[in-house]
Amino acid sequence: MKPQFPLYIVSKGRADSRLTVKSLESMGMPYRIIVEPQEVDTYAEVIDRDKILPLDMSYKENYETADKFGKTKGTGAGAARNFAWEHSMTEGHKWHWVMDDNINGFYRLNHNLKVPVGSGGCFAAMEEFCLRYSNVAMAGPNYHMFAPRKTIQKPFVVNTRIYSCNLIRNDIPFRWRGRLNEDTDLALRILKAGWCTVLFNAFLQYKVTTQIVKGGNTAEFYEEDGTYLKSKWLVDMHPDVARITWRFKRIHHHVDYTQFKKNKLIRNSEDK
Repeated sequence: MKPQFPLYIVSKGRADSRLTVKSLESMGMPYRIIVEPQEVDTYAEVIDRDKILPLDMSYKENYETADKFGKTKGTGAGAARNFAWEHSMTEGHKWHWVMDDNINGFYRLNHNLKVPVGSGGCFAAMEEFCLRYSNVAMAGPNYHMFAPRKTIQKPFVVNTRIYSCNLIRNDIPFRWRGRLNEDTDLALRILKAGWCTVLFNAFLQYKVTTQIVKGGNTAEFYEEDGTYLKSKWLVDMHPDVARITWRFKRIHHHVDYTQFKKNKLIRNSEDK
């Protein structure tokens, strides 16, 4: 089984590790990987060149960082994610998947077991669920570490953040913005507009800790500023629901999603 919507990986400086690439290839999944033009040849040494999409650098030049740093820092992954969004639309798709480049496998959580997924059935199942409803805008699998197998887990949670592996409806009036925490920001803007998000516990992603794998935004952001700037930016953008806190032995953010309980899933009429 394969998903009906395209899968994109955004990557930078990780041609050697390429964890998500290896995961999808082991599952027999079609994908495209978006890299900056100067890295195309490096990635082409280990990935079929037909699967590589050079980033249109105008997406970086015109990207909304929504902070005071201007061009002194990189844009993060958001510009490449916006490129993936528009690319999928040019191909006529109504949804698309966009993933980080440090996902080391996907799993099915069922009866206290986390079983590695060997095909695209997990993506197809999440797509089919979302298409039953007229007001789901974004969905994706939870982090492996956030769904302990020996605790009772709901198969999915409605109206919360979606990290790192996002199934996005193309016709919503939003785009990625910000250098860090842009996934939480996008989820909050979606929820504030009355849409729903769906976070699946039935399907999980083994996301390697961001600061462990070299490349990406690690050197440019985390080594210099830790997690303070990303948390402060989110609080500045959403002071009504976000605050800075101390979690996981570091400065982090906390978002109160309770106000979005009023956003109810609406079943498509043909499925009722």
